[in-house]
Amino acid sequence: MVVNRRSQTSPEKANVEVSPAEIAKAASKPSSPTSSWGRQGATSWGTTFGAVFMLMLCPLMTNWFLASCTHYQCNMFTMPLEVAKAGSWQHIKQLLSTWLPMPTWKAAQIYAGWLVFQAVLYVTVPGSIGYGQRTPAGHLLPYYVNGLSCYLLSHVLFVGGAYLGYWKLSIIADNWSALFVLANLAGYGLTTFCYIKAYVAPSHAEDRKFTGSAIYDYFMGIEFNPRIGEMFDFKLFFNGRPGIIAWTMIDISFAAAQYQSIGYVTNSMWIVIFLHALYVIDFFWNEDWYLRTIDIAHDHMGFYLAWGDLVWLPLMYTLQAQYLYYNPLDLANWAVVAILAIGLVGYYIFRATNHQKDIVRSSDGKCNIWGKPAEVIRTTYKTSDGVSHKSLLLVSGWWGLAHQINYFGDLLISLAMCLCCGTGHNALLGYFYVVYMFILLNHRILRSEDRCKAKYGKYWDEYCARVKYKMIPGIY
Repeated sequence: MVVNRRSQTSPEKANVEVSPAEIAKAASKPSSPTSSWGRQGATSWGTTFGAVFMLMLCPLMTNWFLASCTHYQCNMFTMPLEVAKAGSWQHIKQLLSTWLPMPTWKAAQIYAGWLVFQAVLYVTVPGSIGYGQRTPAGHLLPYYVNGLSCYLLSHVLFVGGAYLGYWKLSIIADNWSALFVLANLAGYGLTTFCYIKAYVAPSHAEDRKFTGSAIYDYFMGIEFNPRIGEMFDFKLFFNGRPGIIAWTMIDISFAAAQYQSIGYVTNSMWIVIFLHALYVIDFFWNEDWYLRTIDIAHDHMGFYLAWGDLVWLPLMYTLQAQYLYYNPLDLANWAVVAILAIGLVGYYIFRATNHQKDIVRSSDGKCNIWGKPAEVIRTTYKTSDGVSHKSLLLVSGWWGLAHQINYFGDLLISLAMCLCCGTGHNALLGYFYVVYMFILLNHRILRSEDRCKAKYGKYWDEYCARVKYKMIPGIY
């Protein structure tokens, strides 16, 4: 559902230098009706049907997965079988009343406190100011880049508060079902707020996209960068703060619950926490880079991001920790070594590929890649205000092997996380994440290809002629 948080939009580079004059000019752009790239501005019955389908499917799927773990030790098939065996509608209603979680006052306090706490950190913790790519209308927007400090402070306070006895480390796991309900309410509330705001108080009106389908616009979003004031950016905040910061806190909480249940934490749980922490800390360490990913540079703020950030991400990305709480597993030493090797190789590929991007971007292509001068295609493109801009497409090093070689590293990391769940009869749910990532990243490749073709035209054709493969060199 929600996009992967570490996926660069393309081999392109952001502008090398941002002058104060450019920033002032970008902040005062007049309204412009169309853009040269971005999400589609028209829809069909097929895309509208797809939006309706996803609006219904995603909440049902997340509740199915939650109830499967809560009631059936993460066995995905027991619930459908129970419904199939039900002899009457009355019996089905009894099953549904058992499976559907309910909110609690304690969970409401926890969740509201968490959102407010993260918002306070977002606007008060010192950090740098970062800039993403130009929007289709030509804006160059500033962002608070203080995520790593917020992440570390949140975790220190979470663990420290538990040590001092203010709460248990298992507090999230203990209230998980009720928190899920609150997250859904917040997700739908945020989506609706962004939808209305796009009509009555848009942050950058010329970057909006209307398709004529209210359902599709609700799902995919209208505003490109909805904000409160100049700096409180919804996309960066709701993804990076209550969502990703919570990721490893949820893992830690389920590990604490496992300790309370069986008296120790299994090695499989430790590996999951390590791989997730590596993934998340890298994200915040390179948060400025995230400003040039597809979330910020392409997607509009609708249900896809709003509900996805608040519900899909914290529930579905932590499935391995949830599974291992209900199904504790100690891995053999060889399995530990193999899983860590797969995960670390994937991380190396992911980090090395994006490091090459950063070097080329900061040097305007005047650098060496793998011991040779970097090969780049120098491009020009226009924003909807008619202004031309320059960018680079890297065609050597890792990026000479495939358009999205970093996605291959992402998949290896995802596979390693899921392998921690072993091969038990309930383990299928633990592997959902890598299957989801495979589908998501392939969909992202298609979207990125369309976006870059629309943005760069003949330059993108030249890039594709020189780099044949999409993600896995020699295969795909």
